[in-house]
Amino acid sequence: MTVRGAAHTFRATAPARLRNGLRQLLASIYPDHNPVQLATSVEAAFLGEAGTPRKRGRIPANALWSEKDNYVITYGNTLVDGEHKPLDLLHDFSDRYLAGVFTGIHILPFFPFTSDDGFAVTDYRVVNSQLGDWADIARIAEHFRLMSDLVMNHCSSQSRMFSDFLQGHEPWTGFFKVADPDDDLTAVVRPRTHPLLREFKTETGVKHVWCTFSHDQVDFDFSNPHVLLEFLDIIRGHIEWGVRTIRLDAVAFLWKEIGTPCIHLRQTHEIVRLIRLLCDYCEEPIVLITETNVPNVENLSYFGNRNEAHMIYNFALPPLLLHALLGGTSKYLNAWQMAMPPAQLGCAYFNFSASHDGIGLRPAEGLIPDNEIEQVIDTVQDFGGRVSFYSRPEGERPYELNVTLFDAFAGTHRGVDHRQMERFLCSQAIVMGLEGIPAFYIHALLATRNDYDGVEKLGYNRAINRKRLDYTRLRNELDDPQTVPARILSRLKAMVRVRSAQPAFHPNATQFTLQLGDAFFGFWRQSLDRSQSIFAISNLTDEQRSVPSMALNLIEGDDWHDLLTGEPVAQPAGEIVFAPYQTRWISNRGQAS
Repeated sequence: MTVRGAAHTFRATAPARLRNGLRQLLASIYPDHNPVQLATSVEAAFLGEAGTPRKRGRIPANALWSEKDNYVITYGNTLVDGEHKPLDLLHDFSDRYLAGVFTGIHILPFFPFTSDDGFAVTDYRVVNSQLGDWADIARIAEHFRLMSDLVMNHCSSQSRMFSDFLQGHEPWTGFFKVADPDDDLTAVVRPRTHPLLREFKTETGVKHVWCTFSHDQVDFDFSNPHVLLEFLDIIRGHIEWGVRTIRLDAVAFLWKEIGTPCIHLRQTHEIVRLIRLLCDYCEEPIVLITETNVPNVENLSYFGNRNEAHMIYNFALPPLLLHALLGGTSKYLNAWQMAMPPAQLGCAYFNFSASHDGIGLRPAEGLIPDNEIEQVIDTVQDFGGRVSFYSRPEGERPYELNVTLFDAFAGTHRGVDHRQMERFLCSQAIVMGLEGIPAFYIHALLATRNDYDGVEKLGYNRAINRKRLDYTRLRNELDDPQTVPARILSRLKAMVRVRSAQPAFHPNATQFTLQLGDAFFGFWRQSLDRSQSIFAISNLTDEQRSVPSMALNLIEGDDWHDLLTGEPVAQPAGEIVFAPYQTRWISNRGQAS
């Protein structure tokens, strides 16, 4: 483990704008430290001893992505066979079933860990030997844009860093956040319900360590600049092994001050800005994404002024999609979409419908009335899902639904029906069409069912959507076109291929929300050069519906057709018919699948 000191000479080649930007940020974050010396150490930690920054930082623009970009999200050991390294199997799966269609892979924490399926890291600089090694990671990075996790809020209580903290070894004695049990911590926003502080016996006496997420996950103290330097050095190691997208996990909780909510504090945003500044001057094209599972307005703040995250998770989308398709109404989905600002140049939304953590409910607060959230919870529980809670000063509230996405769409509020596949595919078509970059959790991509055995064996709700798949059995299923996983994957790949060929689906292409009544959710996309328009419209109900052609601005003289079916769309008179849960991408140019 390395903690960078301040003894390095600042490179003469460092651009003045980078140097000055680092010093200004560091002076604000660490007013009691020398910003000139800290800036020297920051550059050395992030660029490495021989690294040279770009002469000019990247100006915020949309050149870091295109309509071809997307991500598949997976654990390093989702695919197993008891014989080969899981990362070998992931490489094989990616080559066989993803290559040529999907362009990015997010491998969830692939480091040694003790709990939370990888998010209680013991060593950030090595790959978990049960998965493979750095060479396996680099091999995947050769063919896909690789995203890695920077779990920078906390590490494992059994890590060497924390062991050195307990034993009083420098510099680790100042690496972890401690507090007094008598401190007023009632304002602290918590994503969990366990006690915030855990008592540890250390070489210098009993200390109470901050544990935001679990008592095995001890929080770092970023008021110590050496903690920041350590993580910048870790980022550099990831980049050297081929990582090009850095995910800042749980970053909203990074900075703690007694008497505050300890979420979204000024210093947290400034640390994100500092990392973004370094990324902009990095020779490699690094994209920074923040993971902040919080209400929508708070989440949007991590774009900053085009100087924080390049991408933010569109956390409100999953619960809004679920509500819309279970109830057959776009009422709240439409209202949210109308109020969403377009991402500025240099920024993009990261659109997804499910993740390894389930379907978050906090982002729906203020967007969907509580009684309707309760109805969604009840329905998903009827389909076998679970619900997890978080602590607020006024008591516990629902935090997330734990369910596989395919099973979440088993029916509607009226109960289970036979339109599960259509409903699921509709949700994915919406994710693909919206402004931003689409992402697909592997268990959604493969229509995995709820893993009740996993929940019972591991003892926590999130295991329901983290099943380990026998790779031999999975290949047999995917090679049989009649199985549900094969049919789902085939349909999704066909839609992704179509999407990837449409400039109107560029992540920053123009978007306007359509008003077509509660039964439909629709929006208009226009390419950056204004040559292509797409009306992306979905029927959210289990009944055949139609939209008058006159309701759409189909420019006369253009050849309008549905990109997903190839059907021509008559205009200006007539009705456009939609089957239950059908999505149409009606365009004036572009080829259908």
